[in-house]
Amino acid sequence: MAGTLGIIGSGNIGSAIARSAVGAGWHVVISNSRGPESLGDLVAELGPLARAATPTGAAQAGDLVVATIPLANYEQLPQEALAGKTVIDTMNYAPAVTGWARPELDADELTSSELVQRFLSSSSVVKAFHDVNGRLLRELARPAGAPDRTALPITGDDPAAKAQVTELIDDFGFDTVDVGGLAESWRIGPNTPLYFEAFVGAVPPGLSLPEIYAWLATTPLIPTPAATVAELAATTERQPAGFQLTPSAQPVATRPVS
Repeated sequence: MAGTLGIIGSGNIGSAIARSAVGAGWHVVISNSRGPESLGDLVAELGPLARAATPTGAAQAGDLVVATIPLANYEQLPQEALAGKTVIDTMNYAPAVTGWARPELDADELTSSELVQRFLSSSSVVKAFHDVNGRLLRELARPAGAPDRTALPITGDDPAAKAQVTELIDDFGFDTVDVGGLAESWRIGPNTPLYFEAFVGAVPPGLSLPEIYAWLATTPLIPTPAATVAELAATTERQPAGFQLTPSAQPVATRPVS
C-alpha cells in the first residue's frame, strides 16, 4: 500500500513509526513543535524517503497522518489540514503523570480518542500504535503468514479508515485486531493488558521507574497472536480512566506515556 505517512510529533513513538514506515517503503513527512530545522539528524538517519515539515505540512502531505503528541496538546492539531484524512491517534490520557485532566474523561463520558475525534470532526480518527515502542516495532515484525506474527489492536468509528490503518500495520509486519469503535478504546488503553503488558509480561514488583525502563529494554518480547489480543480485549475490565500510578508512585502501565 506504500504511500506518504504524515507524522505530527517526533518523540519516541513518532520516530519509531517513521523508522518502520521507511523500512516498509513509505515516504515520511515528519514534524514537531520546534520546527523542521530541529529534525535534520532524524531525517538524515531515515534517508531519502523522509523529509521534515511543519505539522500543517505533514498533515497536508500524508495519505495517512499519525498524531503522536501529548494528549494535553490535542487542540494544537491542524484541524483544517487534517480534514478528510485518516488520523492515527497514539495519544494516552495520563493525568497522574502530566497534571492535565478532563472531567468528561475522568467520568468515562468519553474516551480520549472520542475527545480527539470530537475536535477533529472532519477527520476519521483511529486509535493505534499507542501501545508500542521502537523495540517492539523493530523486533516483533514478521512477514505476513508467519506463525509467530504479533497482532496490534485498533479502534475506530470509520470502517474505511480502519482498513487503511490495517494495511499500514500489515506493511510494518503485524496483524491487526479490530476491537470496535472509539467508545471501546478503553479496552486497549492504559491499565489494560494490551497497553504493552501482553508483549512483555508483568513488570517485576518493587522496581523504580528508571529500573522499569531498563527492564523493558532487555526483557524478551512475547509474540502475541490475533486470537490472544482479541481475547484480552474482550475480557478486560474497565479501570479508572488514565494512566494510573500505584501508591509507591510506580506506573501500573509499562511504557512511557506519549
